[in-house]
Amino acid sequence: MLAPTRTAPLVEVEDLRIEFRTEGGIVRAVNGVSFAIEPGKTLALIGESGCGKSVTSLAMLNLVRPPGRISGGAITVSIDGRRENIAAWKVQSERMRQFRGTSVAMIFQEPLTSFDPLFTVGDQIVEMLRAHRVGIDTKAARAAAVDMLRKVRLPHPETLVDRYPHQLSGGMRQRVMIAMALCCGPRLLIADEPTTALDVTTESQILDLLRQLQEEMGMAMLFVTHDLAVASEMADEIAVMYLGYIVEQGPATEVLNNPSHPYTQALLDSIPKIDDEPSGRLRAVRGMVPTPDEMPSGCPFRTRCDYFIPGVCDRRLPDLYPVSAGHAARCVLVDPQFQRPAQ
Repeated sequence: MLAPTRTAPLVEVEDLRIEFRTEGGIVRAVNGVSFAIEPGKTLALIGESGCGKSVTSLAMLNLVRPPGRISGGAITVSIDGRRENIAAWKVQSERMRQFRGTSVAMIFQEPLTSFDPLFTVGDQIVEMLRAHRVGIDTKAARAAAVDMLRKVRLPHPETLVDRYPHQLSGGMRQRVMIAMALCCGPRLLIADEPTTALDVTTESQILDLLRQLQEEMGMAMLFVTHDLAVASEMADEIAVMYLGYIVEQGPATEVLNNPSHPYTQALLDSIPKIDDEPSGRLRAVRGMVPTPDEMPSGCPFRTRCDYFIPGVCDRRLPDLYPVSAGHAARCVLVDPQFQRPAQ
């Protein structure tokens, strides 16, 4: 029996490194991150604030600006049958400008600060369309903007197209942001915490909308979130980040049902359970995420880990050890060759 064939990845990130030059020295925000996303699939990047998720997503559009820079690695994307490393392109080049929006688009974390308050939402979608669609005039672009607002299920799009961002609710602004990101038909959508400031009902509607549009357009998605419940709904694969490293990676069902890194286990344990005692304390990951300029030696999670082994975890960075098919974790306890030192 032949093994099932895997689709060639739409995008491959290999050993991505991002650093920031500060007065106190070089801060390494992303350290050798690697992952791949297949067409039509969703990869969720999860972790606490300060773990490098948003910086990684910005690098996918070559939007890391000084004092930050991509210091190593490759971001390879399939473009018209060619494999191109966009990390090597000039940030302000014309082909980079055309790549953004048409091949890869992004839903930013806070739509109110991402829109220009001086222009209507329709004007801003029209500007996007005219910048990337050759030969489209203003009238046709406006009609396309109205049609896109209708696709994201906004009521009365013919009227709403002339509203300013401050005249819309948070959920409506998020839908307009999705419309703007998708109006040029990108093959990869990056969603950076797209439901952060929304109530649970609106959040559910936005997630349903993203799934529907992904299926209709056949696009891949990089979904950045700190919410494991959202990741379980949206993702085919999950990569757990901590202090710029991927500490666990694999199919979503595997990572959530068989978490093998202490950090992933701690994140899952911190979710309230329906059978918990009403008067009991909520469990939390102990300690705080260190700043990147205070990176611990050895395993980056060792200062907060309940399974810390002196003389082992503080000596070297663990490899990503295989747990099962396609599932790996960066912890010595997963290494089948590991032998605990004698006490």
